[in-house]
Amino acid sequence: MPFVDTKRKIPELSQAGLSPTHTVTATDENGQRREVEVAGETPLTLKVDGREIVTLMTLGGQPEALALGYLRNQRLIQRIEDIRSVRVDWERETVFVETRGGEGVFDRERILGRRIVTTGCGQGTIFSCTLNDLYDIRLPDIPIQQSVIYDLLAGLSRHNQVYRSAGAVHGCALCRDSEVLLFVEDVGRHNAADAIAGHMWLDDIPGEGTIFYTTGRLTSEMVMKAGQMGIPVLLSRSGITHMGLELAQAINLTLIARAKGRHFLIYNGVENMRWDAVPERD
Repeated sequence: MPFVDTKRKIPELSQAGLSPTHTVTATDENGQRREVEVAGETPLTLKVDGREIVTLMTLGGQPEALALGYLRNQRLIQRIEDIRSVRVDWERETVFVETRGGEGVFDRERILGRRIVTTGCGQGTIFSCTLNDLYDIRLPDIPIQQSVIYDLLAGLSRHNQVYRSAGAVHGCALCRDSEVLLFVEDVGRHNAADAIAGHMWLDDIPGEGTIFYTTGRLTSEMVMKAGQMGIPVLLSRSGITHMGLELAQAINLTLIARAKGRHFLIYNGVENMRWDAVPERD
């Protein structure tokens, strides 16, 4: 277990997670009606000290961690100790974040002045200052064993509980070697990534030496989130975008995609791979 500094001031949190699925009636290809599960999707407006920041569409399973991770990954608040409380009110579809420093915590006009709509599912957003600050990051080289990648791919499938029952969601995981430390599903991969960032912030889990897995494509947004969390390896069963690759190269992030079964493609950081489980050719 990671070391947790019990003297750290962490925010007071509501515990307002929603059920991730709902039971509905559908008609199958044989004309038969049957009950099936569908994924939830709920708007959640993030307000900081009464100021509206963004509205996220979410599964709603871990809204407090989602709010914290969003603030962290967008670099809107630098220290978790500056946050007094995170309270979710589903009747108002709002998460209220109260800081300890009020208006002094961040320069709202500078940060909120320009937003960029990303290619994230449900349309994620980033702020221009987040993209600018990314180029200050330089992630360390870490060795990766090919056998660990295969072990992770084999073991991660049993964590996709919502996807197996309802589909329509993405999953993200924080891993160390072949151990899954955190796993979150949400309607968008960027939300799942932010929720993991929130848990890392709360529990003081460093990104150093970890692997971040996602079921979704590796866009510039996902590279940015990994970089902000200090995670040196990004792994996906889907593909990548060219801007995602360029950003990964700029911050020295190892990028592995199209990873299914015993197949994968390394787009950046091939020098870090330790080839200890090369499959036999047919």
